[in-house]
Amino acid sequence: MSFPKDLLGIADLTGPQFLNLLKTAQILKKELGKKGKNQPLLHNKTLVMIFEKPSLRTRVSFETGMTQLGGHAIYLAPADIQLGVRETIADVAGTLEKMTDGIMARVFKHETLLELSKNTKKVPIINGLSDLEHPCQILADMLTILEEKGRLKGISLAFVGDGENNVTHSLALASGILGIDFRVASPKGFKMLPQVSEQAKILAKKSKGQITELENPKEAVENADVIYTDTWISMGDEKTRKKRLKIFKPYQVTQALMKLAKKGAIFMHDMPVYRGNEVESAVIDGPKSVIFDQAGNRLHAQKAVLAILMK
Repeated sequence: MSFPKDLLGIADLTGPQFLNLLKTAQILKKELGKKGKNQPLLHNKTLVMIFEKPSLRTRVSFETGMTQLGGHAIYLAPADIQLGVRETIADVAGTLEKMTDGIMARVFKHETLLELSKNTKKVPIINGLSDLEHPCQILADMLTILEEKGRLKGISLAFVGDGENNVTHSLALASGILGIDFRVASPKGFKMLPQVSEQAKILAKKSKGQITELENPKEAVENADVIYTDTWISMGDEKTRKKRLKIFKPYQVTQALMKLAKKGAIFMHDMPVYRGNEVESAVIDGPKSVIFDQAGNRLHAQKAVLAILMK
């Protein structure tokens, strides 16, 4: 099966490609658990990791993943290259393509990823997070749901909180591709970007999924299989912290809200989490929470991406 050169957004993948990535992740995870090691699929290959934003899960999962696949990862901190300041993005891309086998970038602006992609011919560009999307997180999320529920198509997934963030966007697009019933409850002024919503709904028509945008959290959560939330204050939103806390308070995932979901519903959060804001401690630390399995699956999902795009 052929794949695109880059993974900049979830919609870069077709349904079969998405499922193939998840299957590869499952194989690599099973192999690692059974044998304690993976095949050196990326022997002598190097991934450079560009970080404009700090991260725990993204850095550790990519770096560990490259090591387990027999390759090597180089971490470039924000001050190391100063993308677009010390050197143009085009010059950085052209230089790295001559020295490495793959580029993962965690950036402020999605346009930076597009520029990296435009200026590389063979080396894959992987979106480690941008202001528009977070595809690697959502691959791990779908792997987790598949493990917990045994299927993806027809699953009802409710997101409660900020509709215009990168996680919500990628969840909506993935749901559209995979035939998931995705419901997002957000306050006025914090809906998904119109272009993302429209694209997700077009994809959902083909997969027989459903994308529903609501304002009432209870409507979104009712009889859902999966409840998902994210921080109300992402990096860059600190100046509006007080305003956002007030606006989003009715969107906190509480025990009472969770009771509206199906009996076997699970709770997900991509982390970092701020207990007492977007979710009650009793929920995220309770028996329905799968946040650490979800975090751990970042490793396996990203290894699948690396193994396929950098082969």
